[in-house]
This record gives sequence, C-alpha cells and structure tokens, in this order.
Amino acid sequence: MKIIMISLDTLRADRLGCYGYSKPTSPYIDRIASEGVLMERAYAADIPTEVAHSAIFTGKIGLTTGLVSHGSDLSYLPKTVEWLPSKLKTAGFTTCAVDNLYNLKEWFARGYNYYLNSSGPKRWIDGRTVNDLALPWIRDHKDEDFFLFLHYWDAHTPYLPPEAYVPSFYEPSKGPYREGGSSMERAYEHPAYPFFKHHHYKLLGPVTDAEYMNALYDAEIRYLDDLLRELDETLVQLGIKEETLLVLFGDHGESLTEHDIYWDHCGLYEPTVACAADPAVARANSSRRTRAGLRPACGLLPTVLEAVVRSAAPGLSLPALHVPDGVDGSTLWPSMLGEADGTLEEVCLSECAWQAARAIRTDRYKLIRYYDPGPFQRPVTELYDLLDEPAGACQFGRPGTGHR
Repeated sequence: MKIIMISLDTLRADRLGCYGYSKPTSPYIDRIASEGVLMERAYAADIPTEVAHSAIFTGKIGLTTGLVSHGSDLSYLPKTVEWLPSKLKTAGFTTCAVDNLYNLKEWFARGYNYYLNSSGPKRWIDGRTVNDLALPWIRDHKDEDFFLFLHYWDAHTPYLPPEAYVPSFYEPSKGPYREGGSSMERAYEHPAYPFFKHHHYKLLGPVTDAEYMNALYDAEIRYLDDLLRELDETLVQLGIKEETLLVLFGDHGESLTEHDIYWDHCGLYEPTVACAADPAVARANSSRRTRAGLRPACGLLPTVLEAVVRSAAPGLSLPALHVPDGVDGSTLWPSMLGEADGTLEEVCLSECAWQAARAIRTDRYKLIRYYDPGPFQRPVTELYDLLDEPAGACQFGRPGTGHR
C-alpha cells in the first residue's frame, strides 16, 4: 500500500471547480475529486500553517495540545504525543516528506526515514521543486509500502505564477499597473501594509488593480493543478495508482479582500477556515461522491490509519495503527462509504497570528470571540446566522456585519 498525503497550502476551497468555482483553476484536481470522495465542508480548526499541520498529524486541535500560535518559541510538541508519520513508520511503511516545515519546528521531521527539505535560496517555494524531489523518490521506492507527505506552497503569497498562466484569469489590456487605479488603496492603507510591502508587494511591483492580485492567486492554483497532474500521471506510468491512497487537503484558505483582509489567511471567516479535502479512496469509481456536513481536518489522522487497517496489507504491523487516545477528530470512513452523514454538531476554530480569536461554527451559526484583534477593527464578539446572513462570514462579507 502507498499513501501520498498532499498539503495544498493556502488553498481556498471555493476557488476550485469541484467546489463550484466557474473559472478554470483546477481541471485535474476536479478529476481527482471525481474519482474519490470530496468533503464539501472541511474546516481548519487551527490557523495558520504551523498549528494547522500539527492538528492534522496529531488528530488533536490546538486547544488540546496547547499549540495555538504560529512561530512562537514557547510552543513545543512533546514526543509523547503520537504523530501520524511516526505511527506509519512503526507499522512498516517507508516514510518520506518533501517539505520545509522543519524550518519552523523540529517535530515536523519526526517519523520520516527520508526528509527532503524543499527550501531554496528564496523564501518562495515553487512546486516544481517539490515535484523534482518527489518523483524520483517515488520511482526509487515504488515496490515498497510507503507514506509520502508533499507540501505545495504555490497558492501562498507572494503570488508569482509562471507568466503563461496569468492571461487565462486576467486580460492584460486592463492594465494591472495603470495610473489612477484605486482598488488597491484600502490594502495599501492597511496597518499591516509594511509587512506585506516588504515580503510580497515589492516582488510584484506597484499594482493598482486588486482584480489582478486575485487573478494571480487563480493562476497559482492552475499551475499547481498541472503539477498534481504530473504527479498522478507518474503513478499511472509506474503502475501504482490503484494501490495508492491519495489525500489532498488545504491547511487553510485565503482572504482575497473580504473582511478588510488583503491576500492573507487570518480571521476565522469562511474564506480562511473552509478548506479543501479530498481523500481519494475510491480511485476506480468514476462517479463523483460528495459528503456534506461539518468536518475538522484533524479527522484525517484516524481516517488514514483506518485505511491501512482496511487494506490489510501483508507485512504491516496493524497493532501500531491504533487511534491515539484523546483525539479530537473522528474517522471519515462511515461518511465516505455512505453509512453515516458524519456531521458534527459543531467545530471549534482558533487562531493566534495577527490576532487572537476563537470561534464555534454550527450548521447554522458562527460565533467569533476576539481576545486581541491585532491591526483590525473588530467587535469583541461577532455572531452570524449563516442562513439569513450568508455574507456575514462567507465569501462576500464586509467587516462589521455581524451582531454584537
């Protein structure tokens, strides 16, 4: 058995065709989704990147592990906390990561026989580098039971897609740098602007059209889509596609100007916390299967462990695959097989980056409580009725539309 678990960093679910987006960002991701099971309402319980991945690999949200902050020197994951790659290695898998999260925290390298650091001389990591490291490794280990974790950053700022991908999403005649353009003014006037000027905007030049920024984001997804096609075609060429569990997930989404958040992933609104999830467990099934209901991404750990147990692959140690005590996520298998709807009554959400906030999201309501709003103007509490006020916390909301 092979498992390839793919983190599509900063991938906002509603910018994919399989989630209803009208622009051609994701033809191959859509095809993968049609061969598997698409989770329509998957949620990142913790944002941003460091805590999101920690929750996924432990099955425990940050409020359980204590990991709630991104980049804090005070954060530490004890080695007694069970970790998905370590469990799979103990069970007999050859384990590998093509990733650079080890640069953030040492625990992201735990459990791997091979750790191929994708970092380069630049802060921005091109998915081409990930494929150039991953594909040879797959070829070398195609006859083994393996677990491979791949981390693509292409949808993360700064948006620097290959130029050939941009015209599909932005007409050059519009002029992204035209004089007199005013749609970028709010972004340039935001208190967080100095940070983004240094890390992102200076790489793009004096953009005056916000539409262009959003188009670059779409172009990044389309470029990523081609990289995933190359990966999937490699599995076909090697004759291992049908024995491979392919799990695609977004660690969180991205705000594209909504709620006074400009091309960043903070805030517990839907654009950031509603992420893509596609455990492609039924690759031979050509009929698309989607599953509604609230599901936190920390459910991926028990889901992957159960997949291995169900496979009963010879040579693997099944006792090593027990689900750890105290996990916050539950297996998605009953839902994926249509045996249960899998809907949780609520999901807890947390962030501690630009701002500190917690939220509870039910099928109908979302309550957000701010402990420190950072550079944003926020009430202490926001309550949204997502049926009567879908704009309040979803794609097209404006700040301040919730009830105090």
